[in-house]
Amino acid sequence: MEQKVIMTDTRKLDYFYEEAIKTLRTNIQFSGRKMRVILVTSCYPDEGKSDIAFSLSVEMGKMGKNVLLVDADIRKSTYIKRYDINQRVFGLSQYLSGQIDRQWITYETNYPNVNMIFAGPVAPNPSELLGDVAFHELLEEKKDEFDYIFIDTSPMANMSDAAVVAQYSDGAVLVVESQAVSYKVAQKVKSQLERSGCTILGAVLNKVDMQRDKYYASYYGRYGGYYRKKGGKHYGYVPEADSQARKKQRKGSGPGGEE
Repeated sequence: MEQKVIMTDTRKLDYFYEEAIKTLRTNIQFSGRKMRVILVTSCYPDEGKSDIAFSLSVEMGKMGKNVLLVDADIRKSTYIKRYDINQRVFGLSQYLSGQIDRQWITYETNYPNVNMIFAGPVAPNPSELLGDVAFHELLEEKKDEFDYIFIDTSPMANMSDAAVVAQYSDGAVLVVESQAVSYKVAQKVKSQLERSGCTILGAVLNKVDMQRDKYYASYYGRYGGYYRKKGGKHYGYVPEADSQARKKQRKGSGPGGEE
């Protein structure tokens, strides 16, 4: 049975943001054919991971790729409210807890080639549910149906959900908010992902104050990085190519200027 859902993105179109997402999409495509199940996470809440996961899914869909976006943040999902979904939908937590069959949780959206699995009701034991064999079997089944599967997970600094999901993922994208995440915390999350065996594809740097942060202002001018401006902040994708320069800059202080 075909299920559909209407999702309304109320964000204003922004050229620089769209270019940043295209850059991220291109980098993922050049990561190789085996990179198909991709986790999107952050260190803390409200760093922008869900926006990026959704925008990346839509952009891949525009390229003709068949995409599935899985909201695995069953602690604090934002999709229903953010995208103004008024109809009743079943979700991941209901399937993993045995309440419904998996055939009822995948929805075709109004965005070309983009399908969605919602998180479902908040569960008291997210890590246990996500670590169940049923989730792994679900992903294996969906890999036969979709070109790319993007999984939006809970932040990693204080929760283990994303590390559990990372075991079933081919690669990971880490979203980091500038001036909000210390180098120590970012390294902790990086280590957690590495221990899971998941390849880290790169990072998305959000909310960079271009006037205050001279390093990234220089980076923007020299490398043509893409950012969007909102409330004095800039958002954008930072390619892995400049990792050595970023490591040098981080020796004195973390990305957020904290130790």
